[in-house]
Amino acid sequence: MNCYYSNLIEGHDAHPIEIEKALNEDFSADPKQRDLQLEAMAHISVQEWIDQGGLDGRATTQEGVVETHRRFCELLPDEMLWIDNPDTGERLQVRPGKLREHDVKVGRHIGISPGALPRFMARFENGYANLGKLDSILAAAAAHHRLLYIHPFLDGNGRVARLMFYAKLRQTIDTGGVWSIARGLARNVESYKTHLNNCDQQRRNDLDGRGNLSEESLAEFKEFFLNICIDQVDFMEELMQPKKLRARAKVWCEEEISSGDLPAKSDRVIGALIDRGELGRAEVPELLGLSERSSQRITRALLDKGVIKARSTRAPFELAFPAALSARWLPGLFPEK
Repeated sequence: MNCYYSNLIEGHDAHPIEIEKALNEDFSADPKQRDLQLEAMAHISVQEWIDQGGLDGRATTQEGVVETHRRFCELLPDEMLWIDNPDTGERLQVRPGKLREHDVKVGRHIGISPGALPRFMARFENGYANLGKLDSILAAAAAHHRLLYIHPFLDGNGRVARLMFYAKLRQTIDTGGVWSIARGLARNVESYKTHLNNCDQQRRNDLDGRGNLSEESLAEFKEFFLNICIDQVDFMEELMQPKKLRARAKVWCEEEISSGDLPAKSDRVIGALIDRGELGRAEVPELLGLSERSSQRITRALLDKGVIKARSTRAPFELAFPAALSARWLPGLFPEK
């Protein structure tokens, strides 16, 4: 979810079904679509690294920002590592984990000059690292804009900034990655870009902060950003309520059983997994009141459907949440394909 919506903000639309295919090494024959799938895999790889603690304590440090960019870009296909300078027509290569050496212009915003980047990044780290919990939450939103304003890399700044925010809140308030700021921003993309543009503006008067940029606009952006967070927390809380999730999954199972695509009692396995999180293989016959052979026929059918999974032939079963069923099991999570 985080990967899909973050790339969508950049105009790169690889639907979650296509992303899931790529994760199973099923790539599109269309070179452009394949590149988008590879880009999605790169994003997911970086997020897995973050979820394993890779950015703990250093999400807003220069070292952490640079490593995030390097890990993302070094996995991209070569075609995605080139940008065109609209003013000169020059084709420039994006170097993973390297601060840019060229001037850039994004819309009306002219990025910090390359020679000043080390100084600005040092100030960025000094301002946003090593804060308490409350300050870290507020600073995470401010840091998001400030990193985009500095624009340290030729490309990939937006994805890096959103991953940085994800990592910062994951550690600060233990989000567990259950909700995605990128989904909220993608669904409010025009407001998002307008707020970012407003934050780029010079301060309006002597009451608008003491720095070069508008403090009032930054405060408005932080409020917008944190309201988006709350909205996404509320959305996922409603979506993942076990009783409602079980009811949606049960309706789907009953339809599949009725059509002969799943054996009877398949819904009991799904319901147990929603309640427990995982189900040992030896527990299935007792749950279903069937022989081991009949139970294996049901779990095999569910595995073939892709709705359950297991890490090995002896590991317990878990729910798989296939992207193709998101509209039925988790409505609103992704747009319809």
